[in-house]
Amino acid sequence: MPSHPYRHPPRLGSRRLAWPGPSFKAWALGLLAGVALLAGTAQAAPRDGGVLNLIAQPEPPSLMHGVVTHVSTQYVSGKILQGLLTFDRQLKPQPVLARAWTVSADGLTYTFDLQQGVRWHDGQPFSAEDVLFSFKTFYPEVDKRMASIFSQYVASIEAASPQQVVFHLHKPFAPLLSLLGSGLRPIVPQHLYAGSDFRNNPYNLKPVGTGPFVFQEWKRGSYIKLAKNPQYWKPGLPHLDGIVFHVIPDGSSRAAAFERDDVQVLRSGDADYADLKRLAALPGVQASEQGWELYSGLAFLQINTRKPPLNDPKVRQAILYALNRPFIVDTIFFGSGRVAQGPFVSSSPYHDPQLPQYAYDPDKAKALIAESGVDVGAVRIRLLNGEKGGAWERLAEYTKQALQPLGFKVQVVTSDAATWFQRVSDWDFDLTYNFIFQIGDPYLTNAYLYRSDYILKTSPFANVSGYVNPAADTLWNRVADTAEGAGRQQLYSQLENLLNNDLPILPIFEMRYPTLYHSQVRNLLQTATSLNEDYESVYLDAPAP
Repeated sequence: MPSHPYRHPPRLGSRRLAWPGPSFKAWALGLLAGVALLAGTAQAAPRDGGVLNLIAQPEPPSLMHGVVTHVSTQYVSGKILQGLLTFDRQLKPQPVLARAWTVSADGLTYTFDLQQGVRWHDGQPFSAEDVLFSFKTFYPEVDKRMASIFSQYVASIEAASPQQVVFHLHKPFAPLLSLLGSGLRPIVPQHLYAGSDFRNNPYNLKPVGTGPFVFQEWKRGSYIKLAKNPQYWKPGLPHLDGIVFHVIPDGSSRAAAFERDDVQVLRSGDADYADLKRLAALPGVQASEQGWELYSGLAFLQINTRKPPLNDPKVRQAILYALNRPFIVDTIFFGSGRVAQGPFVSSSPYHDPQLPQYAYDPDKAKALIAESGVDVGAVRIRLLNGEKGGAWERLAEYTKQALQPLGFKVQVVTSDAATWFQRVSDWDFDLTYNFIFQIGDPYLTNAYLYRSDYILKTSPFANVSGYVNPAADTLWNRVADTAEGAGRQQLYSQLENLLNNDLPILPIFEMRYPTLYHSQVRNLLQTATSLNEDYESVYLDAPAP
């Protein structure tokens, strides 16, 4: 087993959020009791064979989640591509392509021993050179967040042998394992990417990995097929013959496909939130919120602060006061969430529990607009809506209605996932709803939504708002360089209060992730990022006679 001193903060990102409605609470208690009963039931030996049917919602813009960190891209390509490590549901790092690792006592040297006998799907051997290429060449080019962190903390990466990689740090950086094990940085094949345009490499659409499943076919608008890897480096795995991701644009059709058992798993968002309670009550259907422990989701309204009147903090505060967030959670998302308490999720140990709150207050919103002295109706505001499902479409329409009494003229523009990704990346929006998974320390995810050095046209998860505040930049740098303790906690409190006042991004709700699946699906939720994992141990029980 790996030997290392690194530990996450206690229960980081894993606190369960309370169901807001009594009927949902009763349903959740029954759900958890059913899960506990199933956990205590002995299972037969895994069965080989069968095809697992899933849903690609929305259809991914790419199949290389090292380039496009889109949730649907990671869902598909996580079965093909693999990283160095992952995390179990107790947030303890576990081996994947790294079979073991050690961290020096001073926290400056990380040594990773790689798995033996691993081959890429095209038959080429996997080695330390692929790891070096991924983190020294590939990610600094396609992932500016990784490049920024590595330039500050990583002095060098070297191959001590064909099966060992050593990271040498300038100074300790405790979140390094969390960064490498988030599931967002798979190792890429050097022989297929070296010397190419990484973002437009053809293998982004037909990935070659080391995982238990190989890419087979992508019929746009219909399905993505993966086949069992017969040469997988773990003997006896995978159990499934293949996986098919069905592209079903309509939410009610996705629910019907699950009800008919045409697809066996529904992720949060695959079905309309209004259907979840009914579908969870179907015979032979199980429901769980496990498998998301590393991903604390925060949904927010991104604001392009370059455009008047959205460049005025008072106007942005007014927008948040005008949004009835309890209504959004309870009615639009049917209780599947909790009103956000600030820029950092409330389950994070770095969140300030004394942070001032923006309760729903239309009168306060109107007063702030008056104080600003700006004519909010002088310019039409475009709310760019990505293809995320019915609840998000209703949220966009509700937002338009909620802002009308303030004088805003809002136009909702809906696009497919790929177009939304590109337009937001290019700052071609006024307002848009988005969400991130806050992976442990806010510096690993939230920082890049706010830091001025990350105002880049690279991703919707960069500082596309155009927010510039030197005081915030200084605080981000200081929290990164400060050791854990009361001093770092105080810095994070100052930073969160500053962001909570400026509001270039409006925190809307903390997300919940119920997963529904038919009972013949086994070993589905095994890690802290379960649904996006490789499914090497997933199997299907034999149909009842």
